[in-house]
Amino acid sequence: MRFRHGGGGEGGTPAGADSEALAAAAAALAGSGGGTTDSDGPDLLGELLGVLPAGVALLDAELRWVYLNAAFTTVTGLRRADLLGRPAGATAFADTAGTLRRVLADGRDRERTSGGPDGPGAPVPPGLRVRYRPLTAEGRVTGVVVVVLDDPDPVQELRRELARARTRLALLEAAAERIGTTLDVDTTCAELAAFAVPRLAELATVDVLPPDADARTGRTPGRRFHRAALTCADGLRPAVDRLSRPGESVRHREGSVAARALASGVAVLVAPRTAEELAEAAPDPACAAAYRAAGVTSLLVVPLTARGRLIGLLTLARTAASPGFGPDDAVLVGDLAARAATGIDNARRYSRSQGIALDLQRALLSEPGHPHQNLELASRYLPSGTSSVVGGDWYETVRLPFGRTLLVMGDVMGHGVEAAVDMSSYRATLRDVAGTDLPPHRILRQLDAVIAANESARPATCLLALADPGRGRWTFSSAGHLPPALIAPGRPTELLRIPTGPPLGTGLGGYQQTGRDLLPGETLLLYTDGLVERRGEDIDASLARLAALRLPADGPLEDLLDAALRGVGPGPEGPAEDDIAVLAARPRARSGP
Repeated sequence: MRFRHGGGGEGGTPAGADSEALAAAAAALAGSGGGTTDSDGPDLLGELLGVLPAGVALLDAELRWVYLNAAFTTVTGLRRADLLGRPAGATAFADTAGTLRRVLADGRDRERTSGGPDGPGAPVPPGLRVRYRPLTAEGRVTGVVVVVLDDPDPVQELRRELARARTRLALLEAAAERIGTTLDVDTTCAELAAFAVPRLAELATVDVLPPDADARTGRTPGRRFHRAALTCADGLRPAVDRLSRPGESVRHREGSVAARALASGVAVLVAPRTAEELAEAAPDPACAAAYRAAGVTSLLVVPLTARGRLIGLLTLARTAASPGFGPDDAVLVGDLAARAATGIDNARRYSRSQGIALDLQRALLSEPGHPHQNLELASRYLPSGTSSVVGGDWYETVRLPFGRTLLVMGDVMGHGVEAAVDMSSYRATLRDVAGTDLPPHRILRQLDAVIAANESARPATCLLALADPGRGRWTFSSAGHLPPALIAPGRPTELLRIPTGPPLGTGLGGYQQTGRDLLPGETLLLYTDGLVERRGEDIDASLARLAALRLPADGPLEDLLDAALRGVGPGPEGPAEDDIAVLAARPRARSGP
């Protein structure tokens, strides 16, 4: 993972340290043993110590922590708030208090190797050298300089590298379990932000490009992002209220750290020292104000790319309560972002596929055929929830001679665009076959032969109901479909017994038909299995639940469909497990002589 450092440091403003102390610290680090040195002033020395790779800290004559640079907090993993102003004996350096007192007493250097056999060292990773030097002024010891240096021992360095590798691997394995658990873009982004806080940062935002946006890096001006996720530590919630919320649009100002990451295509980390630098790094003034209120001291922005295309941006922020971001953090977050971006891209591809299928199905079901005036119809289609893509549920009405209307309810097996395309093909074929005015069971036989001849076609269930109000007759034939329901005033809902043949596409045929009196005031309800089936439940129990409903036999058919969906359809606890298609038909009473 490549990255760019945006400059700045965490420890630029010393707490209780004057220019003489800073000069002495610089001299101590250089090995001169203390004293003062010529400089251009405390600002230059503070900046020097702030960007040094070695950890440097100062304690006064009472062994209180008065200054620490960014590298010191990074290598120890301690927060500035846990050290500054406090005596060494009351902090994580309590074991070294004796060594610090001896340096004050005799003015001699001490050195310990953390985790080594020569006595207590300091709360730093094993194998690092911790040097304690006297801070002198006018011939007397006025404090102690603590310097953390790398040990040149290659064995210790290898051990540290292995420890870092194990930590990265464990983190990435944990991320693989927690990020991308669904095929929903916003959910995946929210999982990424929630994983980053508090493991990697105190504030995390995830912004994604719209699906139709230019996905090339290097094109930053005017880009609009969708804020998909925002997570922060509890203590920062009041401060981040000014940030764009999930669901809102975000634009990253040209010159901001996010725009620089987009332009370069690599991670960018900065440690703003002043309010001006923080405003320059933020994407807009509102964000700068939120960062300032939260006390942000370090930012890391990583482009989210998958399959060579830009997906979005991950922005992480830390405050003075945590060590600033470093190159190792950029590498680790880069690996995490690469994995998460693939999950986000998979979710977006899935959403695009589902949207195409859903648009196709809605277009195909938007206008079923027109029945005769002697039949009243109402239909409804509900797509499934996010657990599965749209399926091949469909319905149709075909107007036939002599006042007859053929009602059709079908369900293509499987889900996705392919199922929806097959559904369209079967619907068109049925219209052609039904136009020959064959009886229902022969229509199914013709459909079965056509579908079976196509090796790539999916099987489908189908129920035909031929309404003949003039003769007062229903004629039914079924290809593996669930039985229709008959609703009549003053009677319980009745599930009609229909001889059932095999699904269409098997080539087995063997379909039969049966008749039933068509009485005024009765309503026929056709439906797909999504209305009644529940995971882990026997289908007979599901059908019994439908038969137990007291559906309104009078009034608009839309009210009847609403009652059926409320009674056995998906409830308020969640979306439907499968697509639902319903079709209700009722004979119209004759008017006039």
